[in-house]
Amino acid sequence: MLFSPMNLGELELNNRLVMAPLTRVRSGKEGIPGPLVVEYYRQRASLGLIVSEGTFPSHAGRGFPGQPGLVTEEQFGGWAKVTSAVHAEGGRIFAQVMHAGRVTHEATTGGYEVVAPSAIAIDGETRTYEGKKTLPVPHALTADELPGVVEEFVTASRNAIGAGFDGVELHSANGYLLHEFLSPASNQRDDVYGGSPENRARFVIEVTEAVVAAIGADRVGIRISPEHNIQGALEQDAADVRATYGHLVDTLAPLKLAYLSVLHKEPTGGLVQDLRSRFGGKFLLNTGFSSITTPEEASSLVADGHADAVVVGRPAIANPDLVRRWREGLPVNEPDQATFYSEGAEGYTDYPAYQN
Repeated sequence: MLFSPMNLGELELNNRLVMAPLTRVRSGKEGIPGPLVVEYYRQRASLGLIVSEGTFPSHAGRGFPGQPGLVTEEQFGGWAKVTSAVHAEGGRIFAQVMHAGRVTHEATTGGYEVVAPSAIAIDGETRTYEGKKTLPVPHALTADELPGVVEEFVTASRNAIGAGFDGVELHSANGYLLHEFLSPASNQRDDVYGGSPENRARFVIEVTEAVVAAIGADRVGIRISPEHNIQGALEQDAADVRATYGHLVDTLAPLKLAYLSVLHKEPTGGLVQDLRSRFGGKFLLNTGFSSITTPEEASSLVADGHADAVVVGRPAIANPDLVRRWREGLPVNEPDQATFYSEGAEGYTDYPAYQN
């Protein structure tokens, strides 16, 4: 079943392997995808769906040097070449819209203020254009400022569709801005956006509803990572996690989104499968970072009814023809982690396809 077609919104995917949104930082200081980025995504178009690396919806939302954006005309033009190349190969591609929140520094944002739900810094460092720097105490967004951030997501999503993407994935995982609102460790507000699970889910719901209103539900997916406990977005109370994500999914379900994508170390466990049943729509699973997903694991997740499609990261980095290799049981290339966040073609577009 892993290699059978699947409908996703109004799209028909050729198979149920989804390329994870993978940070690759090859878009330069201006955040413009160039020919190397075009080739990278084109090579991987045989995957059922490509989800792009996280793209920033505003200058303040930029998290990494070399990260691409959806803010300027030049960035739109770069992405239009990417989407055209993927479509020419018969592929489908969504843009992941990602606001870094407090996981950035003004030396990366170009002087724009770092923002978050609460004025709580992450204990750690981040890479900037000026070298590694301590993560700053962010500005706590006021209730009056939040509609402007919602509009940033909406505008970026419209820009993505204008650049030829088939849809967008809202990044509400891995400790970035939307996830920061969900986590009680990073969200310590005392207004309607903080405190209870329902309040902490409110901003994510508002962003999703606004993007759906702008581009249509069948073009919108969302990614979550409950209990991932990364980048200070800690979720260590199991009852609170169930309440928060249960409310989030219950509220999003009637919107009829294209999909819900979940990253969790226990994909067949009670929490994840409860969220699947509550969502009721297309459900994508990613098993996390502890071990590389195998073809056997991916096949069983779909065949046993735990997921409609499986999201893979490192295998897709190292194998542009991953679908063929897994379907035919061919040997695979091993990913070179030292080149994940470097520059140039090495470890990016130079992984070979299988030769007969």
